[in-house]
Amino acid sequence: MGSLRCCLLLALALLGLHPAAAGKCDLQGLWRNELGSNMTLLALDMDGTFSGSYHTAVAATDKQILVSPLQGALQPPGTKGQQPTFGFTVQWQFAAPISPHADSTTVFVGQCFVDRRGKEVLETAWLLREGVPSRRDVWKATRVGTSVFTRVK
Repeated sequence: MGSLRCCLLLALALLGLHPAAAGKCDLQGLWRNELGSNMTLLALDMDGTFSGSYHTAVAATDKQILVSPLQGALQPPGTKGQQPTFGFTVQWQFAAPISPHADSTTVFVGQCFVDRRGKEVLETAWLLREGVPSRRDVWKATRVGTSVFTRVK
């Protein structure tokens, strides 16, 4: 049985397929979305939490946004497959002399999909909440969108 597993792994390597081709999604690593933003996700803890960093390529501000920290959690895959759901929060960071902390936070929720050839895709939806000066301005405080991330080799 051990030699069969070895042969299977060797065959996957020779075909250039990522180990995820077996259907298991691995969030750890470098990801890029369709707008060119980069995200690095670090290894998951035993309880499914993870951290990392996010560097956006786009912003609705003229302030320089730095690589910003993120914190998240992965829901273990259910009985329907190996395509887990997850969520994370990005705390935006600005360059000096502006306050190092932004007045906005973005939350992402998504699911990781792996195709038959092992290509991993993170399909996400996000909400960005920006601080506003008064309750009268709450109507313009939240933006919503979607992003698709693919693994950077």
